Amino acid sequence: MINVEVSNEIYTYEDGTTIYEIAEKFQKNYGNDIILAVCNDKLCELSTVLTENSKIRFITTAEHIGNECYRRSVIFMLLKAFYKIADRKNFDKISIQYSVSNGCYCKVCGGMSVDRKFLQQLKAEMDYLVKRDILITKETLSKRKAITKFKHYGMTDKVNLLKYRRSSSVKVYKMEEFEEYFYGYMAYSTGVLKYYELIPYDEGFVLQMPTKDSPQSVPAFLPQNKVVNVLKNSTGWAEMLGVSTIGQVNDKITEGTINNIMMVQEALQEKKIADIASDITAKDGVKFIMIAGPSSSGKTSFAHRLSIQLMAQGMKPHLISTDNYFVNRENTPIDDEGKLDYEMLEAVDVELFNRQMTELMEGKKVELPEFNFVLGKREFCGNYMKLEKDDILVIEGIHCLNDALTYSLPKEKKYRIYVSALTPLNVDEHNRIATSDIRLLRRIVRDTRTRGTSAEHTIEMWKRVRRGEQKNIFPFQESADAVFNSAMVYELSVLKIFAEPALFSVSEGTDEYFEANRLLKFLDYILALPKENIPSNSILSEFVGGSVFPV
Repeated sequence: MINVEVSNEIYTYEDGTTIYEIAEKFQKNYGNDIILAVCNDKLCELSTVLTENSKIRFITTAEHIGNECYRRSVIFMLLKAFYKIADRKNFDKISIQYSVSNGCYCKVCGGMSVDRKFLQQLKAEMDYLVKRDILITKETLSKRKAITKFKHYGMTDKVNLLKYRRSSSVKVYKMEEFEEYFYGYMAYSTGVLKYYELIPYDEGFVLQMPTKDSPQSVPAFLPQNKVVNVLKNSTGWAEMLGVSTIGQVNDKITEGTINNIMMVQEALQEKKIADIASDITAKDGVKFIMIAGPSSSGKTSFAHRLSIQLMAQGMKPHLISTDNYFVNRENTPIDDEGKLDYEMLEAVDVELFNRQMTELMEGKKVELPEFNFVLGKREFCGNYMKLEKDDILVIEGIHCLNDALTYSLPKEKKYRIYVSALTPLNVDEHNRIATSDIRLLRRIVRDTRTRGTSAEHTIEMWKRVRRGEQKNIFPFQESADAVFNSAMVYELSVLKIFAEPALFSVSEGTDEYFEANRLLKFLDYILALPKENIPSNSILSEFVGGSVFPV
C-alpha cells in the first residue's frame, strides 16, 4: 500500500494504482475535467502508475497546461478520424498549420476537396470516438524503429524531425491502431474530448476548440482575416523555400545554406517595410503612424526601420513611445492580483496625449514628456517639438490601434500598423508552433540580457502579459491599415543558444518550471545557429543583442 496526498489529505491506495483511478474519485470536486496531474513536483499524464508515496495536484482543462493538452488530444483524435474516412489515394497529407480564431487551420494537400459533407462525416466519426471513450496509450520505441514506422506511414516531416533528435528513444502515442508522435502530453482517453467544431475555411477547415477561460464551450468563429492572410503568405513562402518545419531548417543548417535563407528573409522584410512606407507617403495628410502589437514582436526595431524608409522617401519621421505618457506610479491601475497593471489604457494619460498630439497637428510647439521608470514619474526635460510640412510622427505602444487612445485625432491623419511574430514554422506536419512561444523565448532572452530578469520571473508574468494582449491588442488588429510579420524561420536556432541557460535556471517544483521544461524539450529539436551573421538592423538583434538601433 502507498500513501497519496491530495489537497492536504492523506489517502491509502494499492501499489500500482493509476492517477486516473484517483482522479475519478475527486472529479466531483472540480468544475472542469481533470486532464493532467502534478505528482511529486513532476507533470504527469493520468495514465501514470504510482509505485511510491506521492503528493498529487490535479490540473483541469481550465488551466493553460490542461487546455494545451486538451487541444493536442483533439488534434490526435481528428487525425485518427481523418485517416479512417479519407481515401489515402486522394491526398498526400493533412497539415495542422497556423492559429485561426481559437482553433487550428487544417489543410489537406494533394488535390482532395474538403466540403461541408466531408466535414460532417469527419465530425460524426470524431463524435463516435468520443462516445467510445478510447484509451490513449503510449509506447517507447527506439529512434530507428520510430523513423521506420513513420516512413511507412508517409509522414516525411516527422521522419525528418526525428533524424535530428538526440535521444535514442521516442514515445509514440496510440489510439487503437492509429499511431502518432506528439510534442507534449495527452489526455487519458477520448471520452473527455467533448467540445470542438469543424468549420470550412479558405482551402481547408478550422478545428475550433475551447479556451482555458471557457473550457466547456466552443467560442464563436471570428477569423482575423488580415492577420490570417499574412500567415498564409508567410507559410507559402516557407513552403516554397523548403523551410516550413524544424527538420527542414535543420537541413539548411547542416547543408551550410542557412545564410541564404537568412538573407532572403531579411530582404523580404525590408521590402515589406519599404512597401508600407510607400503606402503611407501616397496617402495625403497622414501625420500619425500608430504601431501596435503584442509583447516582443519587435515593434521598436520595426519603428526605426520604417523611419529610415520614410526618410528615403522624403519624410522627416519622429519616434514617440506612448510609455512616456504613463500616469505617475501612484495613479497606475491595479489588476485582479493586486499588482500594477501597465497594460490597461487607464495606465496612460490619454487626455495629455490627445492634447499634445492635437497641438502638434495644429503646428504648435509642444514639450514632450519622458517617463522616469526609476522614480515612476513623468518628467519634462526640455524635449520640444514642432511639426513642419514633411514631419511625421511614428508612435509605438500597445494601445495604438485603439481609437480610445487617439479619440481627438482625425481618422485620415492616422495610419495604423499591426506588428506580430506570426511564425510560419511548424514542428512537423501535425505539431504546430504557437506564435506566443516565439515571443516568450524572445522576451526571456532579451530580459535576461538587458534587464537582469530571470526566466522564472518572465514566465511568471507572461500570463498577465497575455491576458492584457487578449483585452487590449488582439481585438483591434483587424483595424490596421497594414500588418507586418516580424517572425523569421531561422530565429529559434539563434534564440536557442541564449534561452537554454536561462531556462535551466528555473527552480524545480514551481509552475514556471513546467513551462521552462516544456520550452527546453521544444528547443531540443532545434540545431543551434550563432548570431554572427545576423544583420545589425535585424529585428532579431533587438533580442539577442548587436542592434544598430537604441532598443
